[in-house]
Amino acid sequence: ALAMAPRPPSFKTVVVEVDRDAGVGTLRLNRPRKSNAIDPDMWLEIPRALAWLDEDEDVRAVLLCAAGKNFCAGIDVSSPELLSEQLGQATRSGTPSCAGREAEAMYRHVRRLQESFTAVERCRAPVVCAIQGACFGGGVDLAAACDVRVCSKDAVFCVKEIDLAIVADIGTLQRLPKLVGHGRALEMALTARAVDADEAFRVGLATSVLENPSELQRNAFALAKTLAAKSPLAAQGTKAACLHARDHSVNEGLEYVANLNASRLRSADLAEATRARFERRAPAFAKL
Repeated sequence: ALAMAPRPPSFKTVVVEVDRDAGVGTLRLNRPRKSNAIDPDMWLEIPRALAWLDEDEDVRAVLLCAAGKNFCAGIDVSSPELLSEQLGQATRSGTPSCAGREAEAMYRHVRRLQESFTAVERCRAPVVCAIQGACFGGGVDLAAACDVRVCSKDAVFCVKEIDLAIVADIGTLQRLPKLVGHGRALEMALTARAVDADEAFRVGLATSVLENPSELQRNAFALAKTLAAKSPLAAQGTKAACLHARDHSVNEGLEYVANLNASRLRSADLAEATRARFERRAPAFAKL
């Protein structure tokens, strides 16, 4: 008998689905009434959901999208208590105040939040991000960590942190300059101005703009399905080599990809791709 495919876990703030025929795992932000603002649960659940998808052998590409009108309105600051918790300022009972200890606790808090979105880069499969409506603050941090971004015409991007008197610290200032260039990323972060879909496309923040959110969903899923049909070893290797190249010199990047291919070029995928080409058919790659 065929083994039953594992059922995706259920979460409070996100939904995970797997289309096993397409090879696509979907991670959907699911707080539509709050414009998918990131609350303490969501910080924990996004990396857990990605880790689960990464372990599923049928998932060769991931679609990261959001329910409702807006992709993500940033961190949830809907109450003063929530704001102080999000900023790591919740007071710890019973400990006398010490500036050094408070600073160290704050450092660990920020590093934990950073890890939540770095999980997107750690996911071996390529991640396609579909953005509609507002993509503000933490939403930009999340989108910038993805491998490919597509948006609908109503999308608006905004690096909002400076207007809350905060230095953006979850990845935008590190990743956005590599996508749109240093000068433009700095200008967006200093002004906190709204960037519409056309400008996002023009500057390379989004690779295509779709007419409306339903077209966006269809197109983004089709794109993820296309990526899922590629050799999984080659797709993962391409993602890993590109991320490595972003953070290293050209020479170090060449060394990295030479080592990568020294170990992977003997794969069955290469033989299958070659055979399929001569036999004029679509290749069928084995699961990882």
